[in-house]
Amino acid sequence: MKELVSILDGNTFLVSDRRGDIEPSYDFPTGLFSFDTRFLSSWVLTLNGERLHALSVDDTESYRTKFFLAPGEPTHYLDAKASVIRSRAIVGSFEEELTVLNHSGAEVECTVRIEIGADFADLFEIKRPREKLGKTTVSVSADELRMTYRREAFHRETLVKTSVPAQVDANGMTFRIRIARNSRWTTRLHVSSVVYGARGEDIRATLPYGGSRSADAIRAEQQELIDRAPKLGCDCQPLAGAYRRSLNDLAALRYESIALGVRLLAAGLPWFMTLFGRDSIITSLQVLPFLPELVPPTILMLAGLQGHRVDDFRDEEPGKILHELRYGETAGFEEQPHSPYYGSADATPLFIILIDEYERWTGDAALVRRLEPQVRAALEWIDTYGDLLGTGYLWYQTRNPETGLQNQCWKDSWDGISYADGQLPGFPRATCELQGYAYDAKIRAARLARTFWNDPEYADKLEREAADLKHRFDRDFWMDDRGYYALALDADGRQVDALTSNIGHLLWSGIVDESRAAKVVEHLLGPRLFSGWGVRTLAEDEGRYNPIGYHVGTVWPFDNSIIAWGLWRYGFRDEAGVICDAMLAASEFFDGRLPEAFAGYAHDLTEYPVEYPTACSPQAWSTGTPLLLLRVILGLEPQGEHLIIDPVVPPGMGRVELLDIPGRWGMVDALGRSRGPEEQPRDG
Repeated sequence: MKELVSILDGNTFLVSDRRGDIEPSYDFPTGLFSFDTRFLSSWVLTLNGERLHALSVDDTESYRTKFFLAPGEPTHYLDAKASVIRSRAIVGSFEEELTVLNHSGAEVECTVRIEIGADFADLFEIKRPREKLGKTTVSVSADELRMTYRREAFHRETLVKTSVPAQVDANGMTFRIRIARNSRWTTRLHVSSVVYGARGEDIRATLPYGGSRSADAIRAEQQELIDRAPKLGCDCQPLAGAYRRSLNDLAALRYESIALGVRLLAAGLPWFMTLFGRDSIITSLQVLPFLPELVPPTILMLAGLQGHRVDDFRDEEPGKILHELRYGETAGFEEQPHSPYYGSADATPLFIILIDEYERWTGDAALVRRLEPQVRAALEWIDTYGDLLGTGYLWYQTRNPETGLQNQCWKDSWDGISYADGQLPGFPRATCELQGYAYDAKIRAARLARTFWNDPEYADKLEREAADLKHRFDRDFWMDDRGYYALALDADGRQVDALTSNIGHLLWSGIVDESRAAKVVEHLLGPRLFSGWGVRTLAEDEGRYNPIGYHVGTVWPFDNSIIAWGLWRYGFRDEAGVICDAMLAASEFFDGRLPEAFAGYAHDLTEYPVEYPTACSPQAWSTGTPLLLLRVILGLEPQGEHLIIDPVVPPGMGRVELLDIPGRWGMVDALGRSRGPEEQPRDG
């Protein structure tokens, strides 16, 4: 894959090559996208009919990029008589300033051409191209190119304007220019991506930001968020760099929801620039100790769209929390079920966990009381629709075999759940971490019922159910001959015996019997699962292991952050530090930005983490990973009106100081230092 350059603001983003050019692609989403539609599929610059080459690219800011270009092949750069600067930004709309510089000693005439096209592809059509079912029309004027797509009530438009006159045709703009010696020529191009509603209104114009902002406003808004976050001082440069990059990316990933007009975190560029139940909840858990004000919009959006009926096409059921919300053509015409789609079994218990964790940090009792009906409905779903076989476990099987997801746990690729020999179990499936989430959700909901809903009987009932679940889970999932919990139960109650990273989520949930914890930890940090860069999704000796397979051998940073949190919960602080160290070491090879996933090759085989070719970056729950690791390192845990601080800093990391940690206690500071060689490890 060519090296690509991305800029974004909210869920509007642009992906180009290193020259700044966009060419139609059906394997990776290159182009200008907003709300799941590609508004530019071609944007190619030539000077006197010749393509340009990149001298340098300045992409230090998330929302803008500057390309320094020259005509000809690289060997001719020294003799170039002209150069070009493309300065572009996503500021709601897309703007590009194009400057041609004359380096010769005489006046020159030249032709600048930009080829422009819009295929209005839905994001789901990028990998599965098809003939568009609507009609595209093009109109031109002296300074404007308008491309319009209509399919019944679905209406999208790309409008390109130039600040200087051009010869505009249906395929682009041509500028015939004269530049004095040692002088320059400039034009400013403005590209509007218009999303029309059912009544013909520009939906984006109705949002609080009106679909357009200045670069100064974006910079100020992002800086304001960064300034609100706790201040990190540390001796560990990888930690400092990853923390700074995470805050920058969190600021960039916020977008305005069409549905409610609130600011939400998009899940990841380029494939997931929208609200996801699971991803958004886990990201919220990661960022909660640092920027708690980012969390309520996600909670309220998920609560507002909670399932209320049985809809086979959307996998919707009463009380169920959505998986994914899309705005594109295929969702609008019900060719995909994402309007919204409810195909995840874990988002519902995770929703309950997030609400409890949010209150524990912030003391926002009003939100807990307000959402009592939604939490009760989610608990009811776990015990009814979620328990497909009536066995007291949480199962999944799609109601929509044509376009629904087969796997509805976080490893939701088709082969993400397998036996040790590589065979795939039938449906329904009950993966182990789902049971852990359900256990934790009931324990936490019991606290909410007793403390805020004045319903101690319900609280007692939930705690009895959780205790029973923990007992049965240990009986039915533990494999004594293997020394770890089964990945899942199949429809016949047989154990799906592959060794996976899912067992780390069990530690986080608290469902693991204390007597089993050491064995589980031994596997997580053993050579079969731990690559040296992190815990693999699947052990390297399992039948489906592939170090570059999406869920069958890669290392996922978010997964590792949850595992580290689980190790911390059970007192394995040094082991948690090993994972923190590995993740931060890996982050250095990605300029501080952990990607969605990277290859599972062993550390001694590659000496650097190998990129996964189509990984999202930035991705929200990878962006949140350094924050959760920092929480684990400093041992931050809310307890009543106080924040417990119990740091165990990995050896060699030195001083770690976090100032102004927000919460119900006001602002507090945390300081930790790694142990000297003479100090003994503390007890777990």
